[in-house]
Amino acid sequence: MTFQNHSKIPFVFLSILVVVSAFFMLRGAYQESATMDELAHIPAGYGYIKLLDYRLNPEHPPLIKALAAIPLLFQEIKFPTDDKSWKDSLNGQWDAGKKFLYGSGNNADNILFASRIFPIILTLFFIILIYVWANELMGRWWALLPTLLFGFSPTVIAHGHYVTTDIGAALGTFLATYAFIKFLLSPKKGNIIFAGITLGIAELMKFSNVLLLPYFVIIGIIFLIFEKMRIKNLREEEKEVYTKTKNVKKYIVQFFIILIIAFLIIFAVYTLFTLHYPHERQIEDSQKILQSFSPQWIAKISLLLTESTLLRPLGEYSLGLLMTFQRAAGGNTGYFLGEVSNLGWWYYFPIVFLLKETIPSLLIIFFGILFSCMHIIRGMKKEKSVIKRFSDYLGTNFAEFSMFIFVVIYWVYSMKSPLNIGMRHLIPTLPFLYILATSALKTAFNTLFSGNKQGTQNIPSKNYSVSTYSYEHADTKKITIRRIGLGILILWFIGETFAASPYFLSYFNQMGGGTLGGFRYVADSNYDWGQDLKRLKSWVEEKNNDGDPNNDIKKIAVDYFGGGDPKYYLGNDRVVEWKSIKGNPRAENIEWLAVSGNVLVQASGKKMGTFPQKDDERYLWLHELKPTQAEYAPIPTPDARIGTSIFIYHL
Repeated sequence: MTFQNHSKIPFVFLSILVVVSAFFMLRGAYQESATMDELAHIPAGYGYIKLLDYRLNPEHPPLIKALAAIPLLFQEIKFPTDDKSWKDSLNGQWDAGKKFLYGSGNNADNILFASRIFPIILTLFFIILIYVWANELMGRWWALLPTLLFGFSPTVIAHGHYVTTDIGAALGTFLATYAFIKFLLSPKKGNIIFAGITLGIAELMKFSNVLLLPYFVIIGIIFLIFEKMRIKNLREEEKEVYTKTKNVKKYIVQFFIILIIAFLIIFAVYTLFTLHYPHERQIEDSQKILQSFSPQWIAKISLLLTESTLLRPLGEYSLGLLMTFQRAAGGNTGYFLGEVSNLGWWYYFPIVFLLKETIPSLLIIFFGILFSCMHIIRGMKKEKSVIKRFSDYLGTNFAEFSMFIFVVIYWVYSMKSPLNIGMRHLIPTLPFLYILATSALKTAFNTLFSGNKQGTQNIPSKNYSVSTYSYEHADTKKITIRRIGLGILILWFIGETFAASPYFLSYFNQMGGGTLGGFRYVADSNYDWGQDLKRLKSWVEEKNNDGDPNNDIKKIAVDYFGGGDPKYYLGNDRVVEWKSIKGNPRAENIEWLAVSGNVLVQASGKKMGTFPQKDDERYLWLHELKPTQAEYAPIPTPDARIGTSIFIYHL
């Protein structure tokens, strides 16, 4: 038996991929301090699953946060239910997070690591799921390529071990799309139930997944239109069988059944997690949060649901959905290409994608697009009409077409939104991009430049897609060249991933200045989310224990961005919280200053938005002391760096 035909080898490679990815994420979960969003998500999830109370972090659905909190049930943990942030504050998620992790006598690192276990498990499941679907579409060997591109993506490894909703959103989208396409192609009872359950799960992962509803309607309509065209060529007895199992009216009814199943799942989960949320408190919180929402008539509908004893779980769900829309419309203040704005940039996501995606994966996607275009142009020369060719394409490649539609919808929506937070918001499109590129490469390898004059043949795979191959063997030399080229890209990609370790969050490709230089272009969750605070603790300990008393750091001013607490890690007596407006810490006999990269670039960037910023908030005095060098533009040149994101200045 040849190497290529050995059935177990792809699964060996898949197992190695999963194990290595798990290692990277587990190490990151252990080494890194809390990121910004985790400060809110972790206490919220614990409140949901331990206390069945949804008062914290209503702007995100509960599923990821609740799963992350499950391991915490097996620890002896104090939760600040007697603190103002829980008892009195309106959505006091940030203060509750600080109190829970750092102010209640709990071991913050144990809580962080335990909370990150389930997100890692979900990410590993996601990797395997990509292989499963890709295997159905293109076979077990080619399925390894999109699985590798996702499982070893620095962005995926970085966010795969955080208690945030980004990987969950992508997993929900991928799983629900997989199930919905199976339903369209085979509307059996089991597939209808599967599609309903996965849609409900997706909507409990992240509110942006509400885009799945219009997306499913669009691909459903396209599917039905071309199915109706296809049956015209069937024999009468085949048409009769078809109309009994597949017709527009039945699909519409079945689609509503899917929606009902999803609705019941959402209702059940929100019912559970609002069970001990005092009804009067829920009403009061909702009224305060929605008082500025526009249009008010929509807010009033949500409030009416909240005021109903029976429907208040739906009120809480609608509250989160409206909060998401409100925040998306309001934008997010951030640094991008030397500018700081809260109005967003339409070109933000394309540029960030080009700078943070690895160059070999960009090349794979580029060649996939190129070969697809050439295949389309080649097909236009045939005698068939455009509609007939498109119908034939959908008949064998409907899954790939649906993926393409989602990528277009999601990217257009993201580019129009002023909420420019980071590359993490593009994760839902990554598995689809990788599968589409791999599918195009496979077709190109088999047919496009094979020298084959006799044509190709479509052979159905075990499910619903096709595998295309040539009647004649392609030129051996050309095949070898293509294999070597793809092999080089794969090895390059793997090398990029290992080289980025353990600083996956800060990864930028060579066009973006590399992992150490990416902050010059964009920050926030693309580079600095507060992940290096524990490394700052280790650095200070090394300085104080190196045997040279002149290096001892007795006091350090810290201007930190993230979910950690500098005083928890470095000590109350050593840390002095700092801001630019306080001037030079040397005036208070403090000769060390640590500043987060996100703080520095936002202080140094050109202000373009509608928010005011005074000169004394821009660290102008630090620029004078530590003049900017090209390597560190636009920030003052540091004397040391902690990890990638914390800059040290000896004053």
